[in-house]
Amino acid sequence: MADHDFIIPPDLARAARALTQVSYTLVARTADLEPADVRAYEQGHGTLDAEESHRLRAALEEFDAQFIAEDEQAGYGVRQKFNSVKAQRLETWEDEGGPAYEDDI
Repeated sequence: MADHDFIIPPDLARAARALTQVSYTLVARTADLEPADVRAYEQGHGTLDAEESHRLRAALEEFDAQFIAEDEQAGYGVRQKFNSVKAQRLETWEDEGGPAYEDDI
């Protein structure tokens, strides 16, 4: 979405988090927000200022949510950054090296 001033509405924040399968806690930690504030906002019981909304959006984008702007044809939305084929290839690449361990060096 080109408009970086776009305030994420509660329903879109909830949809993005559900789509990316990330917990309130992890999104909140990544956005430097309180988990209760994220949950309340998603449920329509809380508010976020412009800076908090920006941080929430950036956190959700970090977890591969891609926001879609409203246009003449349809309303705003959210989708996964990668299609299922690309996501599967990324998961395969991540698993190729086996489990990651800290170096003993």
